[in-house]
Amino acid sequence: MIYPQNFEQKTGFDKIRHLLSEKCLSTLGKERVNEMYFSKEYDTICEWLNQTDEFVRILHGDQEFPANYFFDVRHSLKRIRPEGTFLDEKEIFDLKRSLQTIQDIVRFFKKEEEEEILYPALTKSVGEVCIFPQLIGKIDSILDKFGRIKDNASPTLAQIRRDITTTMNGISKSLQSILRMAQSEGVIEKDTTPTMRDGRLVIPVAPAFKRKIRGIVHDESASGKTVFIEPAEVVEANNRIRELEGDERREIIRILTDFTDLVRPFIPDILQSYEFLAEIDFIRAKALFAGQIKAIRPPVEDTQQIDWIRATHPILYLSLQKQQKEIVPLDIELNKENRILIISGPNAGGKSVCLKTVGLLQYMLQCGLLIPLNESSRTGIFDNILIDIGDEQSIENDLSTYSSHLTNMKYFVRNCNDKTILLIDEFGSGTEPQIGGAIAEALLDRFNKNLSYGVITTHYQNLKHFAEDHEGVINGAMLYDRHLMQPLFKLAIGNPGSSFAIEIARKIGLPEDVITEASTKVGENYINMDKYLQDIVRDKRYWENKRQNIRQQEKKLNEITERYEQDLSSIHTQRKELLAQAKAEAARILSEANARIENTIREIKEAEAEKERTRQARKNLEEFKASVSQEIEVNDKIAHKIAKLKERKERKEKNKNQDSSKKALQQNNITVGDNVRLKGQRSAGTVLEVQDKQAVVAFGMIKSTIKLDQLEKVSKNQIKKEIAKSTFVSTRTTDDMREKKLNFKMDIDIRGMRGDEALQAVMYFIDDAIQVNAGKVRILHGTGTGALRQIIRDYLNTVPGIKQFHDEHVQFGGAGITVVELE
Repeated sequence: MIYPQNFEQKTGFDKIRHLLSEKCLSTLGKERVNEMYFSKEYDTICEWLNQTDEFVRILHGDQEFPANYFFDVRHSLKRIRPEGTFLDEKEIFDLKRSLQTIQDIVRFFKKEEEEEILYPALTKSVGEVCIFPQLIGKIDSILDKFGRIKDNASPTLAQIRRDITTTMNGISKSLQSILRMAQSEGVIEKDTTPTMRDGRLVIPVAPAFKRKIRGIVHDESASGKTVFIEPAEVVEANNRIRELEGDERREIIRILTDFTDLVRPFIPDILQSYEFLAEIDFIRAKALFAGQIKAIRPPVEDTQQIDWIRATHPILYLSLQKQQKEIVPLDIELNKENRILIISGPNAGGKSVCLKTVGLLQYMLQCGLLIPLNESSRTGIFDNILIDIGDEQSIENDLSTYSSHLTNMKYFVRNCNDKTILLIDEFGSGTEPQIGGAIAEALLDRFNKNLSYGVITTHYQNLKHFAEDHEGVINGAMLYDRHLMQPLFKLAIGNPGSSFAIEIARKIGLPEDVITEASTKVGENYINMDKYLQDIVRDKRYWENKRQNIRQQEKKLNEITERYEQDLSSIHTQRKELLAQAKAEAARILSEANARIENTIREIKEAEAEKERTRQARKNLEEFKASVSQEIEVNDKIAHKIAKLKERKERKEKNKNQDSSKKALQQNNITVGDNVRLKGQRSAGTVLEVQDKQAVVAFGMIKSTIKLDQLEKVSKNQIKKEIAKSTFVSTRTTDDMREKKLNFKMDIDIRGMRGDEALQAVMYFIDDAIQVNAGKVRILHGTGTGALRQIIRDYLNTVPGIKQFHDEHVQFGGAGITVVELE
């Protein structure tokens, strides 16, 4: 259910329909754009999204998709249903080219099916689409490549056209003879040539000489200086040409009628094939639009949720792109715990754009369009989208703005449920603030009790307090730069926003005494509360940035530690292998040494008094001894290095155990005034009160009661070190990681690679997937002999960050694709 009727105009979806229509190749696709509708069926939505996503891949692929001729000849086909009617040459030519396009598209997907299904959703849509090669062949036999009837379309037509050619040649010869004679007599100019008037060949002559040439005057020029005479000698031949042209036209009609009689029985099937062509045109337009707005096919779950990262309003994006400006993306989350988001903040700060972005993207998603957000986002499905945006004041219906809002709220209360998302702009405004705020609060309570989801913008303080005090409702703020006095257009969830009314009034130059008087009237508490809100937002932005930097650094350190441990394990394995090799080598050396010594002794005995031979034998023995010592020294160095690495690992584990013991000891000594933090977190707070096994801790302006075993003491020096450490990650590192996430592709194709080359590519791919928290990726290795698949899976068994891997669903590639799920 979509409410109200002008929902598409309010959200800007009507403009998206227009942009899609412009990308269609024919009226076939444009009709589908106009028929596009909102669905709440999970399977239907997924099918639409998969088709569009696959077509995006086709557009970026190497194979050219057949999209040359999307002609709509449905009207012509319906016109020829009565007997005796026929298609003309242009209609048949358009029919032929469009049927050829349908045939090429079907074969494009059938070819994929024969090899490996790369586009399962689109291949499935081909289904039982009929193609008509016989009709195409028949059309080729009667029309040439320019769409004209061929001379040999029938034996009769061929004879008629030969007769026309022969007669025309005779007329031409006669006229040339008459022209030469007239030119020799000076009746006409030397460069005069025959011309055509009313389908008959004539000679242009000056009026003064028209009686010099015997024949029929057919016409004269506009100036009256030329008359056109058909010589008597060619009149009969021209009459014959007219007769032959009539015969030609009748024969062409007979040929067209016979062909139309052949087509007529197939009209229902042909029209059904044109429905397929219309669908392909529509899907192609959606894929092109997705590329224009940088949209993706996000993960969709059959539940109610919004977990969007870097979402953008497509119409605003295109508008700012023309102005060469950057759009500020939106991060927003609604789930079962926090279903309704109350957004507050200054005017012109982006609240309404945020609300419209949610409404438009959710509507686009459930119409089967890809949407512009980050790949790590998650989306859900809602049965109802109810929206109240803008001024609906109506003279005809005698409705004020507020009355119109209340009419909408009546509808919302009656129809909202746990599968509804409400989008309300300036909730409660339009009437006296006190009663308007009270009614808005009562309505918000009803929405919350009905478990509805929603994004609501407001300036009312009581609604901000309601969000703080009730589960299911959460505050959000549009951020504002107090120093530059300009909006940042960023949404921060968790705290309410300030309207910055005093600051904005001061910026535009309102007299200071007026501002002071206004501040006195509202009271110091209100002014202070607004200031505290601003401080909270500022501090939150600061600590959010710090926390993000710390998370990035921790992740990097964890990766380094994990690789270090893997290297240690690998070295340990290599050590065992090296020791085994060393033992074998030692045995070989010992055996060779004994043989060499025995041989030397034998040579000395045999040489007896020959000193030179004795000296040479001893020299050879000394050289052998030196080489053996060198090999032993190398083996000792390797063993020493392995021992040092093992010692370092043991020392690291020992330090880790000592840290755990210290933390456990600190936990038992937490007292009032201590600086503490939640285990696993970085934000520090101050202990205000200790009660048995719990403590009241202040984190900034927020007080929380937490169990003692969940806390750990931190010194002021530790806090300073944490802050210093948090700045370790450079801006470039953060940008690199963000760039890697944006450019990371969820699939890798290793078909055709050698085993070692494929393994290297997959190793890099899996490393990147773990870094960007991909969740699930696909490896396309094909079936073949299965050797490549086995190599890849043997490697995947050794990677710690992988939860499981399995074959893709048989509909989407089966054993030719391995799906890897990451932890």
